[in-house]
Amino acid sequence: MLTTALVLTTAALWAQREKTTFQTSGPWKPATDIRADAVMVYGVNDNRRHPFAERVLSWRDRGYTAHFMTGIAWGQYQDYFTGQWDGTPHLDEGQKTLQGDTIWHGRMVPYIVPTENYLKYFKERHIKPVIDQGIDAIFLEEPEFWARGGYSEAFKREWQAYYGFPWRPQHESAENTYLSNKLKYHLYYRALDEAFAYAKQYGREKGLNVRCYVPTHSLLNYSQWQIVSPEASLASLKSCDGYIAQVWTGTSREPNYYNGIARERVFETAFLEYGCMESMTRPTGRKMFFLTDPIEDRARDWADFKRNYQATFTAQLLYPQVADYEVMPWPDRIYEGLYRVSKDSEERALIPRFYSTQMQVMVNSLNLMPLSDNHVSGSQGVSVAMANSLMFQRSPAPVEGYDDPQLSNFYGLTMPLLKRGIPVSITHLENTSYADTWKDVKVLVLSYANMKPLDPKAHEDIARWVRQGGRLVYVGRDDDAYQSVQEWWNQGDNSFAAPSEHLFSLMMMPKRPVEGMFVYGQGRVFVIRKDPKELVLNTGGDRQYIETLQKAYGRLTLKNSFTLQRGPYLMAAVVDECPVTKGDEPLHLKGRYIDLFDPELPLLTEKVVYPGEQAFLLNLNKLSDKQRPQVLAAASRQYNERYSTQEPTYDTQHHVYSFTAKSPANTDNVMCIWLPMKKQEVVKGFSVPSGKTIENFRIRLTDKDGKTFEELNRKYSYNGINRQNILGSTNLVWLHFENMPDGVNVNIEWE
Repeated sequence: MLTTALVLTTAALWAQREKTTFQTSGPWKPATDIRADAVMVYGVNDNRRHPFAERVLSWRDRGYTAHFMTGIAWGQYQDYFTGQWDGTPHLDEGQKTLQGDTIWHGRMVPYIVPTENYLKYFKERHIKPVIDQGIDAIFLEEPEFWARGGYSEAFKREWQAYYGFPWRPQHESAENTYLSNKLKYHLYYRALDEAFAYAKQYGREKGLNVRCYVPTHSLLNYSQWQIVSPEASLASLKSCDGYIAQVWTGTSREPNYYNGIARERVFETAFLEYGCMESMTRPTGRKMFFLTDPIEDRARDWADFKRNYQATFTAQLLYPQVADYEVMPWPDRIYEGLYRVSKDSEERALIPRFYSTQMQVMVNSLNLMPLSDNHVSGSQGVSVAMANSLMFQRSPAPVEGYDDPQLSNFYGLTMPLLKRGIPVSITHLENTSYADTWKDVKVLVLSYANMKPLDPKAHEDIARWVRQGGRLVYVGRDDDAYQSVQEWWNQGDNSFAAPSEHLFSLMMMPKRPVEGMFVYGQGRVFVIRKDPKELVLNTGGDRQYIETLQKAYGRLTLKNSFTLQRGPYLMAAVVDECPVTKGDEPLHLKGRYIDLFDPELPLLTEKVVYPGEQAFLLNLNKLSDKQRPQVLAAASRQYNERYSTQEPTYDTQHHVYSFTAKSPANTDNVMCIWLPMKKQEVVKGFSVPSGKTIENFRIRLTDKDGKTFEELNRKYSYNGINRQNILGSTNLVWLHFENMPDGVNVNIEWE
């Protein structure tokens, strides 16, 4: 009989190159072969034992697309600072504090004031050489200027050139702080603009279309950590192709206030961090990678890493219009680093096998994660405004009585919503001119307590949106010292005491309206005369705010959970501290699921998610093609996937399903494989199982040289055929074996 063969999804997946990536300064090695699409090889000078060209080639030889990443604000640039490059030392270009101390990132690695001379060096020594190696994607990460910086001689020179008047110490007034941070923002905007423009021009000369990206912390995190960076404004750069949202446990565990209590709220903070990054590019069409990290910079124990990795991982997947990922940074430290075995122990150990298995299941799911038009459960259309100027009012010490503990003026507008199950979104004032910015926004919440509008055009856009039927909720006293800084609302023909006065005037309202509701065109404006921080610093302080939002929105659905279905994947999160449910009320999910947070990949008919927990499930009811075999989940990536069937003889049909599984060395693989029943019968137009099960099941595992696992004396096991009738027509197989970076060939036959 003739045999028919079908090459499955591998080819289609590889057509989506650069969906997943990671960063490393090392060459390829078995322990870190994580099988993403691309690798960002870090730093021209960052590995003395292995030159950049050698590292790039080692990854290319293993099938990876090689890109380049380095820091724009710091890096192994000692040849510049010591004078080896141009004969002049440049340590005076490091960022300095009020006390005159240089802010260091490492030995002889200061955070940099990006002068024109530094940019000339950077382009010559760090961009040109990598393009000469054929690199066509450049990632310049973390354009960071510390709020406590701004006292070096280089910065003083840049101040004079930018403002046209002598430098002013930022700590002496709110206006000086605002102007100082605004300049820091400008300097890194200029630095990236020049570096990217050069990369694209030089790339064209070499016949390459060089793409340029900015891996950066969220605006929310930078504001909370008191760091200034261009953030949303980079979306307007023609030379910027997109971002990596650097969100992980280390950023998301920063404590914030809710109901008068300051503590870590990792899931909620991560959700907001990813949200403010997603909103930067949503209306612009720029590419966005989301990052998570299975560990973090600060030394913790493995249980802590696992718990918070699940929280941030779930948060990123709740944005269904982003499906590109940096799956991890620095795999060397993840797979080869030693961390505490428990919270109270000083004993350190390598990553536990169960955790590396779970992590690899999660990472490999990202290679398959689809875009989706589905929405996160809950009331859609409530959005909170943000602007880059959130960073301008940040200072190491209170300025003129202004105080915003743990960025509470932002969390005061957002945390009360998340704690009630409302999937709040972010609107960047820098993007109000894009029509897509306003798509699906029903209520916009705005405050100028902790930020200021950098352009009056944003007010014109907001007023137009309200006139056409939008609902604006404005929260703030407008009495902080930053209201009177030298800016457009009090310069030239404008003489407004606060920027909100300009906005209210455009909507035919009193310049200083009292609390209440106002009508403008078909829309409504609701004014609350409290600073947002009061809503979370005080117990029960958000009651009026929620009542006002209910009036503006119509009727909000209040709950303590979030769920989202993306293709076959179901994500869920349950928040604690919810004021509308009992504190211990869990979420019950019933169906047929594979639990992707469990390294055994168990089959469940119900998943219970408790407050403070998250779930990542594969929903068997949502599989797109139940009549072909497929790997549903695995701690490996599959290649060369093939399925063949032989025409039936005497009511027997022979099936062969094969693939190659690749993953890092010294890790355990677990796979859940879906195999179709051998025969279907059609009854009144419906395909139903004939009642026969899979027979003569055989499995064979071999290495790249064709040697079986028995010959190699390596262990594997499988759970046989699951005799439960999953969806009435299929069977499941669980397979366990030790991973091989060169690949394990899996061949399954049945009748």
